[in-house]
Amino acid sequence: MDIRKILGANLKRLRTAKGWSQEDYAFEAGIHRTYISDIERGARNPTIEVLVKLAAPLGVEAADLIRAPH
Repeated sequence: MDIRKILGANLKRLRTAKGWSQEDYAFEAGIHRTYISDIERGARNPTIEVLVKLAAPLGVEAADLIRAPH
């Protein structure tokens, strides 16, 4: 599976588990909502710095966002 698709699926799963909309999550992460949408669809290739910003409000490590499901 493409790493961008893995990231997108993990991000969406973790975000929805918190009960957050993309807009809620974007606010918490300090990233624009359309960028969150693009990442979840696998249309963006975020930097390591962005991965860290994405992981923090979810309470996970950046590496967890790109880990393939077992």
